[in-house]
Amino acid sequence: MKLVLIILIVCSSIVGCQSSKTTTPPQDERLANVKDSDTVTIANDELEYQIIIIEPGFNFWLASRARPEGFYSQNYLENRNLIYVIEWNNRVNQPFRYNPDLYEMQIDYQQGIDYGYEVNYKLYNYFIYFQLTYKQRLGPFVPRI
Repeated sequence: MKLVLIILIVCSSIVGCQSSKTTTPPQDERLANVKDSDTVTIANDELEYQIIIIEPGFNFWLASRARPEGFYSQNYLENRNLIYVIEWNNRVNQPFRYNPDLYEMQIDYQQGIDYGYEVNYKLYNYFIYFQLTYKQRLGPFVPRI
């Protein structure tokens, strides 16, 4: 009787362990999905300008909190972006004063070039997202949505 009881306990624990397993995708596949979802490519095919933003959470923030496209005029976005880019590039050039992990690369954004509405819209919103997320201030304006 004891032997039957022990066999039942062992079998039920094996079955119990097997039923709780879930299948998860391989590590590389999960990382690829996260990377793809956190990468935003902004491109103006007609003018051949492209911005690639790899920032966790930016896609979700852009879809859920940013003002919709068309809310700001292109002129407004260009003026703000120019101010933000100048300050960003100044901080990239001063790695001992500003965190080089935040300001890794310069942004080549020039006044007088028409980058198109989409490029300006997403670049502006990235600057707002960056300032709010990392508690930075890139210009004389308080970052707000």
